[in-house]
Amino acid sequence: MHEETRLPRNGKEFILFLAIISILSVNIIGPLIMGFEFGFNKDVYFDTLQVIPIVWVCVVILVTFVANPLVTKLVPKFVKPTDSFNARVLFTILFSVTILSILLTIMGSWIGMGEISWEPFQRFFYSWPRNFFIAFWVETLIAQPIARLAMKKLHASQVRKTVKA
Repeated sequence: MHEETRLPRNGKEFILFLAIISILSVNIIGPLIMGFEFGFNKDVYFDTLQVIPIVWVCVVILVTFVANPLVTKLVPKFVKPTDSFNARVLFTILFSVTILSILLTIMGSWIGMGEISWEPFQRFFYSWPRNFFIAFWVETLIAQPIARLAMKKLHASQVRKTVKA
């Protein structure tokens, strides 16, 4: 049976995979969303950088305890065992980004404002489609491919070490 080299195989690899994706995503998606919301200027960017660590922790917690459990239940309903790796990845990204963008459209606003209010709910249908679009394409074209490439290189390195031993 062919082992997939583009995905993590154990807990340590999953942590590395999650770290790569989450760090790239938060550092690209956050500033883009804030730029579209408040304008692309230095002050907005530096304000965004101040909350990124808090948002990153929130993302890791949400991925681990909310998104991944839901995605592992949803993907098999839409993907058959004979479907390709790319089909599985695309559905995983679609469901993950949908769940996280809904939650972070609200929670990210609270973190950025420094308070819990109704405003993110009132602006939800204006903000969420834009946030989803940005997050989906960043995940699909940047964060996920880089993380899968890192896994592939890590696994190739492990094979080389095993062969040399």
